[in-house]
Parts: sequence; structure tokens; C-alpha cells
Amino acid sequence: MKKLPIIFCFISFLNMTAQDHFSGINMSTRVGILNAGMNPAELSNLSSKYEINIFSASVNASNNKIGFSDIVNGENLENLLFTGNTPVNMRVDAEIYGPGFAMKMDKWAFGFTTKAAAKLNLIDIDPQLGAAINTGNLIGSSSISNDYNQRLNGTSWGEIGISAARNVFENENHKFNAGATLKLLFPGSYTNLGLDQFQGTINTIGAEAYLNNTQASMNIAYSGNFNDGFTDFNNYSESVFGKLNGVAADFGVNYQWKDQDGYKINAGIAVRNIGTMTFKDDANSSANYALNIQSTFSNPNGLALSQFQNTTTLKEVETILVNDGYLTKTTSSKNFKVTLPTVFSAYADIKVIPKFFVALYTQQKLKDDTSDNQVTTQNVVSITPRFSLKNYEIYSSWSDNEISGITGGVGLRVYGFYMGSSSIVTALASDSKQADFYVGYRLGLK
Repeated sequence: MKKLPIIFCFISFLNMTAQDHFSGINMSTRVGILNAGMNPAELSNLSSKYEINIFSASVNASNNKIGFSDIVNGENLENLLFTGNTPVNMRVDAEIYGPGFAMKMDKWAFGFTTKAAAKLNLIDIDPQLGAAINTGNLIGSSSISNDYNQRLNGTSWGEIGISAARNVFENENHKFNAGATLKLLFPGSYTNLGLDQFQGTINTIGAEAYLNNTQASMNIAYSGNFNDGFTDFNNYSESVFGKLNGVAADFGVNYQWKDQDGYKINAGIAVRNIGTMTFKDDANSSANYALNIQSTFSNPNGLALSQFQNTTTLKEVETILVNDGYLTKTTSSKNFKVTLPTVFSAYADIKVIPKFFVALYTQQKLKDDTSDNQVTTQNVVSITPRFSLKNYEIYSSWSDNEISGITGGVGLRVYGFYMGSSSIVTALASDSKQADFYVGYRLGLK
């Protein structure tokens, strides 16, 4: 597929800037809409009576192969990505919050948010297969056998969130809140290539790599702008908000052990992104196939992988395999549902001494990334020490991410402006495999 063009999209994201969005600022003592995005019950803790979100954006890119120094040194990133025997995992993820508003009213609090999301992923790609498709540089024969689903996946959608929270109990020392967010989903574009239970042999003959003696279950799906390819950033930015065609919900509870200067502990749990969205388009396609590649009289060596060098869309890949007689369709549909990445999160922000806090956070996914109709996410555990004043805040977020491992960064808030990265320190000091950056501005009114 034109040297696996998804890689070039990933590299372009890295050059701009990686999965825990707004890490650090989303547990600020200056509570706002971002805190409610982590747990809707936090709306009851708004620092101002009214909150206006002007703009905020977060971009994350993480992988398990390419380090920051590889990018700086101009290494051949495509070859590095497919080295070794460990399956390749890569996540490129962006969230942009548009105009939003929240307010407190007696024991109630309400919020309205707008958000655009885009994800581009490589999930458990066999490095030998990836190298053969990408470069054809394998020598001799190589057998591949794996019992999982390899995926290339891209998704974009928009959200409008309507939130409500209520203080259910409060006295001089303790406070309990509960909240929920209903999300109206506007699916934009989607693409997925899944190879499940892949078994096959790659033979290199001359300068050509061939795939033979191959069986797998295959899913090919595409919708919206991704019919024309999913490696061009414009296909994401131009197709985020489609038509209303899905709903999701977040639920959360929050507890504070209060003191005269705020709280000693602020803790909560939440379940987020419970829902699905349906992609509907005249050019939609979602089909499951049985892939079977065997030597024939006309193709004695099997499938020549060079056929994919100039393809830019999954539709072209599908056409090649169908025309060569390697695919047998088992099921198909015009419209299809995609499940959001449901996660459970828990956190505790602890005051160590006045103005100095330490926040603990974990996010654990509740769905399996290997399902073809599943939007992916990561498991994350983080710790964030933070020095916090009314109008100023500085913090350093350190995380253990499922894909990229240990990362650390810094962030700051000055009145309503904030910016940060949860990986800049480790990227510069220890060759992190993650890069991320976020920035935003919000306004609180009494």
C-alpha cells in the first residue's frame, strides 16, 4: 500500500508534536470543563459559577518501536518499525474541544461541550508481514502464524455533550457528588483492515516478495472521506462532524474530604464512552472475507506483494484480492456500528502540604481492541505532583502507558491559559516512544 502510507501520517503527527489527554490539567484545583470530561461529577466542584471553554486541543502519538532519537537522527523509520519479533502497536490520537459552557445552580451544575476526535492506529501488526509489504526486503522464506487480529484502523467523529451533576451530600468535612453526560455522536469517517488468525508463508524470489499458503479471516470497512484514503490529514479535518447517528454516556461519582482551604483529598471514579455510532453513507462498505492464498497455474508463487505498492485506499486492496480470487465473502453490510472505547477511570488528588498536591490516576479499557468494530484506547497509570495557586499552577505528569511505557513531562496554567506535555522530559532525556502536546484557554466568571 504505497510503502504502508499509514506510517507517513504517523510521522507527520510526530513532527507536529501522542493517550492520556490533557494529563495534569484535567485534575487541576481550578476545576472546569476538562475536569468534567474526566468525571462528569466534577461539575459540582466548578471553581466559578460560570465556565466558558474557548478552545483546547490535545495530540498524542505513541508506539512500541520508534524512539525520539530515531526521529531526530533521521533514521529509516519504516524499517525500524518492523524490526524484531514483537507485534507493532501505534496510536495517533487527537481531541479538540470547541466552545463549551458550564454553570452551577444551587446543588446542581450543568454543562454543554463540543468536541472533535480522530484516531489512527496500527494494532498488533506482525513485523515480518509489515516489512514484506512495506519494503519487500525479506530474504528467503519466512512462516507467519499468529492467533490474534491484526488491524489498521482510522476513525473520526464529533460530539455534543450535555452534562448534569448534583451535590448529594455535604457537611463541614465531606462532600459527595454524582454526575452524568449524554453525548450525541456525529460519525465522520471510518476505515478498518483486520486480519484475524493469520497463517502464511512469505517467499522472496529475486526482488519480489510473495505470500503463499495463507489463511485468515479478513474484515475490510470504509466510510466517508476515508473512501479516498486515510493517510491525508485533510480527510480527518474535513470529515469530523457527520450526521447525528449515535449516542454515548459517561457516569461518575466524586468525593471530597474538605478543609478550610479547599480539600485534603479529591477522589472519584467514572465509566466513560458507553455507546456506539452508526456509519451511514452511499459509498459505505463493510465485508467479512475468508482469505485463502494458494499457488495456482497462473500465479505459481502466490500473491505478489508489490501489487500493493501504489494503492492508497482499502477499496483498491480489496479489489486486487477479489480479482485474484483470494477472497470469499462471508458477510457484508452497507451500514455498520462502531463501538466507542469504553474506559473505567479512578483518581485521587491529595494535598501533601498547603499549595502542593499529588494526583494519582488510572484508566483501564473495558473492551478488547482486537474487535474489528471497536475504536481503540490505552491503559494508563499516572502520578502528577503539582504546585497550585489561585491563578498559577505548575505540574509534572509521569505515566506508565500500555504502548509506549514510562513517560514524563511538564505543564503550566496561567489564569485561564494552559499548556503542557506528558512526555517532553522523557523524550529529551531517555528516548521516549511517545510525543504529545496540549494547549487551551478557558474563562471563569463569578
